[in-house]
Order: sequence, then C-alpha cells, then structure tokens
Amino acid sequence: MKRWTSILLGAVLTAAFIGPGTVTTAAAAGAHYGLALLWALTFSTLACWTLQEAAARLAICSGLPLAEALRHQFDGWKGVAVRLLALGAIVLGNAAFEVGNVLGAVAGLELVWPVSRPFLVIGIGLLSGALLWFGTLRMLPRVLGAFVAFMGLAFLVTALKVHPLDGALLHRLVWPSLPEGAGLLVIGLIGTTVVPYNLFLGSGLAQGEQLNVTRFGLTVAIVGGGLISMAILVVGTAVQGAFTYEALADTLGRTLGDGARVLFALGLFAAGFTSALTAPIAAAITARGLLADPSSGNASEPNRTYRITWLVVWGSGITLSLLDLRPIPAIITAQALNGVLLPVVAVFLWIATNDPRLMGRNGLTSRGLNLLTGISVGVAVLLGLRNLLAALQAAGIGPPLSESLLLKVAGGLTLVLLLCVSRYLYRLRRLRS
Repeated sequence: MKRWTSILLGAVLTAAFIGPGTVTTAAAAGAHYGLALLWALTFSTLACWTLQEAAARLAICSGLPLAEALRHQFDGWKGVAVRLLALGAIVLGNAAFEVGNVLGAVAGLELVWPVSRPFLVIGIGLLSGALLWFGTLRMLPRVLGAFVAFMGLAFLVTALKVHPLDGALLHRLVWPSLPEGAGLLVIGLIGTTVVPYNLFLGSGLAQGEQLNVTRFGLTVAIVGGGLISMAILVVGTAVQGAFTYEALADTLGRTLGDGARVLFALGLFAAGFTSALTAPIAAAITARGLLADPSSGNASEPNRTYRITWLVVWGSGITLSLLDLRPIPAIITAQALNGVLLPVVAVFLWIATNDPRLMGRNGLTSRGLNLLTGISVGVAVLLGLRNLLAALQAAGIGPPLSESLLLKVAGGLTLVLLLCVSRYLYRLRRLRS
C-alpha cells in the first residue's frame, strides 16, 4: 500500500514535467532531427531521478523541504536575496508556464472538438480551479495519476504505430549526437524533464515519507515519464516540414487513421491539464516553505500562503489564456529559460544534501550519488551557460561565436564552477563531521 502511495506521489512529478512544453519540444525535436536527440531524454531522465532523489532525501532526513532548507542554509541579507530569487523565479515562472499549460490543453481539445477557445479556457479553468480549491495534497495525486496513466497509454500506443521498437531506436537512446543547430532543442529537452520547480514540489511532497518507499515511487514515476517523453519524440518524427500541433495531428490521421489523431489530441489535453494543476501546487509549496508562513500547520494541507500563491498562478494563467496567445513559441521560450534556471537550483540542492548539519551522518549523499549529481549538475550548467551566451550574442552583446566555440566557453566556465563547488563540499563535510 505504501509503495502504491509513493507511485501516486511520483505521478504528480510526472504530470508536472510532461506538459505541453514536453509535447512541443520533444515532438519538434523528432520532426526536425528524427531520432538523433533521443539520447538527451535518456540523460535527462537519469538526471531527473538523481536530483529528485536528492530533493526527497533532503526533506525526509532533515525534516526540511528544499525551500525551508534554503532558509536555513543562508542567513542575513544573503538569505533574503536567495529567497526572493527563488520565490520570484518559481512563482513568476510558473505563472508563465500556466499559460502554456492551459493553452496546450485547449489545443488538444481543439484538434477533435471545434469549440470556441474562450469557452474551452473557461471550462478548463473552472475544473482545475475546483480541484485545486477543494482538493488536498493527498487527494490530488489520485486524480493526476489517472490522467498520467491515460496520457502515457495514448502516446506510447501512437509511438509504436509510428516507429517499431528496433535496433536503430535503441542505438539512438544511448549514442549522443548533436546535429548542427540542435543545441537549443537539447537544452529544451533537458529543461522540460529536469524542471527546477519540480525539485521544490517533490521535496515538499516527500516530507514525512519513508526514504526507501519514496525512492521506489520516484523510480517508477520518473522512468515512466521518461518513456512517455521518448514516445512523444518518436511521434514527432512523423511530421514533414514545419512543426505544429495541427500538422502532427493531420499527419497521424493520414498515415495511421483517425484513431491516432484522437489519441494524440487527448494525450496533449491530458499533458496540459495535469500541468495546469501541478504548476500552481509547486509554486504554492515553494512559497509556503520560503516565506515561513506562521499559519502553516499540517504540511499536507492548504494554508493562507498556499492558497494565495496557487490562486495567483492559476488566475494569471487563465486570464492570459483568454487573450488567445499562441502556445508553441511561448512554451519553447519558457523551456529555454528553464534550462538557464536549473543549474542555480541544482547547485543549491547539491550543497544542502552534503551538509551534515542538515542531513545527519546517515542522510549525506554517498560518493556514487555525488558523482551522478555532479555530472547532472555539470551538464545542466554547461547547457544553461551555452544558452545564456547564445542569448547574449543574439542580443548583440559580445563577439560572434560559433556553436562549437560557445560550448567550449560554456564548458570552461562549468569546469571552474564544479571545481569550486566540489572544493566547498569537501570542506563543508570535513568541518561539520
């Protein structure tokens, strides 16, 4: 029973990172580069598990979810600055993601149900708002788990119709390649799987749970989520030319029949709707931990800060969605920004889980997990810095650099950062042992 509960809690994380952003970015990667970028999803799934396990272990062993651990790790003006940075990034970022979540769900329904967009936005808003208002952090995982199971079935069945499970596909899962111009999509693929706000969400949900049981649930949910992301990329390979939801649905309908079109549409709706629930929840859990709300009682129940935060995120998403923004450009932009934000949160988590004062002797990250975490953080920083340098270059700041030179510069900066953090962690564990 406890393992089943842990899978349901893990399904909340799956629902959070498989949103319209995953559908858009993964399908676009398949449409433009075929199976060449599947390896990025293999890595991002491993990195996701590594960082989410650390976030959960932090909450279980220290009794402090990630947001509260940040408060304890930094004091004075540094603590205020870190809290404001994290709060602004997570809450404001999730409000932006909420627009894409709602519009992505609407786009899925529009593929099979030609109803006016405002009507669909209002309907999705009312349903998601009711679940958020009346639901608890113990009830909502059951709802999300059902949607995730349906979404996974829809995309996996469609993917097997598009491309058989053969040697070529398995080869692409483990053999890295970077076609010219694919860097931004690789950042997006990793950013859409290893989501910064998911670290706060997962850590908050894990508080009070058992570590071994939580690890089991995380493994099932994250591996399952990775397979769904890979299935979406495979489905995207069916598109010839410019990628849009309509183009992919039309291609599936022509080549595989109307059933495949309907499955894709419903899968897209489920991805958007589940993320429209988890984005406000993640922002609310983060805000509650960062602000040390005196009304906080049972961590599994809503309180004042929790309700205000999710109402702001949910309300912003619904209101802006009624302005009829097109989701695809906004979602890809948000995913690229997410790739830059991730390294900051990952480094914070890496430091916290190596602090004996927080974790105790038994909860500290082992050497093996530290190696995996270091690799995950390193690649996240590398891709994030590469994206930042490319954005500065596009804005006319700095000299023009080729793709390979961008990666070399980002790689050098990443190496320096990792060496500094590793040295700090070594001293931290020795001084507090």
